[in-house]
Amino acid sequence: MHRRRFLQGAAGSGIAATLGGCVTAKPSSSQLPLSPASLPLSLPEMAPINAYPDRIISTNVCTRPFRATGPRIETETVGKKTLIHNYGHGGSGWSLSWGTAALAESLINADKQTPVAVVGCGAVGLTTAIQCQRAGYKVTIYAKEQPPYVRSSYASGIWSPDSRIVTLANAQPFAERWQWMARMSYLRFQTLLGLTGNPVEWTTMFRLADKPFDDHGGHNIPGEPAYPNYRKELLSDLNPKARDVSPSQNPFATPHVRQFPLLMFNISAYSQYLLDLFYRSGGQIIDRTLTSMADFQQFDESVIVNCTGYGAKALLNDDTIIPVRGQTCKLMPQPEVKYGIQYFDRHTSVYPRRDGLLVQAGAEGDFNNPLANIDPQESIKAVEQLAAIMAEMKR
Repeated sequence: MHRRRFLQGAAGSGIAATLGGCVTAKPSSSQLPLSPASLPLSLPEMAPINAYPDRIISTNVCTRPFRATGPRIETETVGKKTLIHNYGHGGSGWSLSWGTAALAESLINADKQTPVAVVGCGAVGLTTAIQCQRAGYKVTIYAKEQPPYVRSSYASGIWSPDSRIVTLANAQPFAERWQWMARMSYLRFQTLLGLTGNPVEWTTMFRLADKPFDDHGGHNIPGEPAYPNYRKELLSDLNPKARDVSPSQNPFATPHVRQFPLLMFNISAYSQYLLDLFYRSGGQIIDRTLTSMADFQQFDESVIVNCTGYGAKALLNDDTIIPVRGQTCKLMPQPEVKYGIQYFDRHTSVYPRRDGLLVQAGAEGDFNNPLANIDPQESIKAVEQLAAIMAEMKR
């Protein structure tokens, strides 16, 4: 079967796994690669986190492009140009990047001598450009910003493939396409483990809760729609299982604690890895700002892949994009900290990235909030919440 026709079919069937240029059809998820590992019964070394506001080294705001029906991955003809849209991944851009890149590339119906333009240099834009290069196309990226100044650089950098990707009401028709993208991306990330700079690595996470876990999807923030729990329903075979920490082992003051492994992206190192990969394959990046659909007509390339993320809202007047504001700050790096914490009841999470301990604040009013202003007190409060968690820990 021709690779492109297969990928287009896989977008609807969700039964393919792709890695390193090989495509293998699988009739059921039980035959896809499994991860039979189980978590150790002992806890990792729990080095204390130095959670003090004066250790904050940066604060950023990211606007995630959420679409109720899921990301837009489709072709549109604009004059003599073929425009392929690949945007609207909510909080799952990094996580689904390789799968959505493969789907976008499969929509290119041109010979390999045709130059391809990719608009946008974030997580989805970079991976889409690399995927097109691997398919044999000569690729140029056009963008007004490059890492570390793109919105993707301000993300939390964790494997969250179903984070604000689609509403529960639209989950069923999108499920198979999502599963295909998630599985392909997951397998690709495993090939990046152990590289210089640790662009991708596993860490241990603890989820804290004041009440028993209900295992429903969502972010515990009023005003947001219900989301599907795709990972539990469709990817349960991939990750080592989470386990509830027994009261005798629980180092935290909160009564309900769950330990689980989490795939994490060290975004600074990972972005540089992607840029180097793109340049080594002959790619170039050209500074260009687009303001309307008419600007696509100015490209020399006849095939353009639009990976503008939240920028597509203004560029295309796409009112289906709902902004979801997210603020993070980074504390000075602590290499000895090899675990993270998610405490959604206190709207505070911390992830042990190599470029600094990333503290994420979650606040009511973030959903459908286009403001990209930084609120210093929001991050200071999150760090103080983290300090309280540390102070309450059992030694």
